[in-house]
Amino acid sequence: MNDQRKSEMPDPDASDPLSATVALLRPEMQLSKRIEAGGDWQVRRDDLDSPLYCAVVEGVCRMEVAGAPAVTLRAGDFVLVPALTGLRMTSLPPPGAQGTERRLQVGPGVVRLGPEGAPVAMRALVGHCRFRTHAPHVVPTLLPRVIHVGDQPRLTALVRMIHDETRADRAGRTLALRRLLEVLLIEALRSGPGVGAAPGLLRGLADPRIAAALARIHDDPAGDVSVAALSRAAGLSRSGLFARFAREVGCTPAQYLTDWRMALARTLLREGRLTNDQIALRIGYGSASAFGMAFQRHAGVAPRAFASDAR
Repeated sequence: MNDQRKSEMPDPDASDPLSATVALLRPEMQLSKRIEAGGDWQVRRDDLDSPLYCAVVEGVCRMEVAGAPAVTLRAGDFVLVPALTGLRMTSLPPPGAQGTERRLQVGPGVVRLGPEGAPVAMRALVGHCRFRTHAPHVVPTLLPRVIHVGDQPRLTALVRMIHDETRADRAGRTLALRRLLEVLLIEALRSGPGVGAAPGLLRGLADPRIAAALARIHDDPAGDVSVAALSRAAGLSRSGLFARFAREVGCTPAQYLTDWRMALARTLLREGRLTNDQIALRIGYGSASAFGMAFQRHAGVAPRAFASDAR
């Protein structure tokens, strides 16, 4: 039975928490644009609820994201906002909060910011995407509010490739954009702050012992993921694992395991290819009824109702 369950598990990267997270997010490109700005300028967006990334190619600017400290972006910097709800980008020094926005579409995919005639002092590539995850509630718990990476040419190169691909009408464009976006996210997440990040997946992965426990969970969430097994994998005592896991990841190992199992369950229910018995086996519950009770406690609805609404 164990061999059968293991053979049903997804690709080998499932044991890599970062790869598994990006696969669960299912990123999809929406639009890419080049921004050129000069003089005193600002742009505000309070109507966004989608991920945004920005690579500064030339000059300097300031970015303020709701719920996070403002950051100064310089040429070569990259920033990713996984769950954007409010944004203000400005020149440096920034104009007053009530300053007038001056935005002009000057060409396909090119936006000009600032007074007409002011020389261009900042250029950036900005992209909007969306996460087609079946478990959107996991995004805030897995990813930091803002990821700011300085001087990473690989990220800028990837952003340029994505921008060029969005401008072209070539065969395989959709798949190419999806794969490039996945690589961009992986590169940004593993290049961003680890130890200095807020508690969450990235900070946990920066701790080798906690990363070992996370890998054990992702490798086989239906296998032996008891406290004793996770403690052995991490090389820590049980109390040491609990304290360190909570400090780095922001929750207990049991909470993380349940959240991950339920995220996988949502995906499988939406796909509609497996029965509840099969899903229970896949994610580590002894029966469909045990899985159903756990899912209802976590999601607030029964698996059948969730699958019906999703379809």
